[in-house]
Amino acid sequence: MLGSPSNHSLLNTATFILLGVPGLEIAHFWLAIPLSAMYAIALLGNIIIVTVIWTDSALHEPMYHFLCVLAAVDIVMATSVTPKMLSIFWSGNGIIGFAACFTQMYIVHATTAVETGLLLAMAFDRYIAICKPLHYQTILTSQTMMGMGMAILARAITAMTPMTWMVVHLPYCASHVVPHSYCEHMAVAKLACADHMPSSLYSLVVSFIIVGIDVTFIATSYSLILQAVFRLPSRDARVKALNTCGSHVSVMVLYYLPAMVSIYMAWLGQEIVPLHAQVLLADFYLVIPPMLNPLIYGLKTKRIRERVWNAVTANLPDHVCQSSVKEEKTHSSVHNGTQ
Repeated sequence: MLGSPSNHSLLNTATFILLGVPGLEIAHFWLAIPLSAMYAIALLGNIIIVTVIWTDSALHEPMYHFLCVLAAVDIVMATSVTPKMLSIFWSGNGIIGFAACFTQMYIVHATTAVETGLLLAMAFDRYIAICKPLHYQTILTSQTMMGMGMAILARAITAMTPMTWMVVHLPYCASHVVPHSYCEHMAVAKLACADHMPSSLYSLVVSFIIVGIDVTFIATSYSLILQAVFRLPSRDARVKALNTCGSHVSVMVLYYLPAMVSIYMAWLGQEIVPLHAQVLLADFYLVIPPMLNPLIYGLKTKRIRERVWNAVTANLPDHVCQSSVKEEKTHSSVHNGTQ
């Protein structure tokens, strides 16, 4: 029962309290150190990817557009949870308002849905580039890219809005203590005084459908790509194609495997998987892929690696020369003043 409107309004102006990692409170300080480092690397790496692709007209191609959007989504995903997690780990401040909690929940789930759509789009891009290279420019036009982007965003919003709506409208009349480091859907829904199974079941079914469809198409794309690659006459062409696809596959494994393990661990319960293990996996799943994605693409994608290196080396000589000129002028002034 939701109770009277006044009581319901009062509850919705209250707050939740995030515990961090239940059972490992004594280790929060030590967890904050690697989390801070990973978040800093994720921000720096993804900002570099976005900046390089955005400013270099030579990289304005479909594959790099997808990488740019993926990096931006990674920044949003990591930033939606990490600052609050660090606040909990550093100072123990786990208080979060109802509106902020459900907003965080929506952003986390929506960005994960967008990311899986982007990985599918990148697999499609590689399939066209390798299996149908002569039609690449005619298939992946600006209009097609825009349509794919809008479809990915619309799917995420359509899938995640009902789930968040169901959780928001549950009555929270008992404990508001969330045994998690962020407002994870299952952890919050279990605090409700009413039956939370409809929203939890919806979350499981939707995630299974989205991930299942995307992984099926991705696997099909890369099986066709591998067949085409091994038919290439040039060994260098085969190596180049495999290197490009290898970075994509690495990111996909890094993304999908922990995601599915995290979802099913939450359903198995504490009797099978300890709560602190569930929370740690869910926490680092939202930070580790955003941290490693730019590193993988930076190391594996030659053109991005070259652009970043050129940008660094182009600025170093100017800086060194300017410093040398300043030092020389200072030395001359001092020398003339002593004469």
